[in-house]
Order: sequence, then structure tokens, then C-alpha cells
Amino acid sequence: MYEIINRFMEKLTIEDVNNFALKNNVSLSNDELLFTYQFVKKNWESILANPNQLKLERYKSKFSEENFQKIQTLIKLYYQKYGHYL
Repeated sequence: MYEIINRFMEKLTIEDVNNFALKNNVSLSNDELLFTYQFVKKNWESILANPNQLKLERYKSKFSEENFQKIQTLIKLYYQKYGHYL
């Protein structure tokens, strides 16, 4: 499973992140999008290894209140849906 995710992350583009956000009704500003992309690219392995280490509150100031709430909801939803694969 790790190798599949690794190959996906190597090819991940900022446009992929934006498309995923838009598909999930999250309209990120340019700064929010850049932060999200860089964060995901840099931290995906450690979060995958220990999902509980992600303390989203630390990054609240990086997002509008509306987007932060939507992102929290998305993370919970996807963790419930796919967390057992980790």
C-alpha cells in the first residue's frame, strides 16, 4: 500500500489539490492552496505512519474559518472511510 501512495504523492500537483478541494466544495485562496500543497507533499509520510499526530488546530490561521471547518469535516470523513487501510 505504501508504494501505491508514494507513487501517487510523487506525481501530485498543485492542480490536483485544487481539483480535489473544489470537488469537495472547498474554494481555497492562492495562499491556502499553496500551504496545503506544500504541507501535504512534505508531511504525508509521517501522517500516514501516525494519523493521530495531525493536530489540525495548529494550522487554523492558515485558512479562512469556513475552509477550516470544511477541511476538518473532510479529514474526518476520509479517515472514517479509509482509516482502516492505514
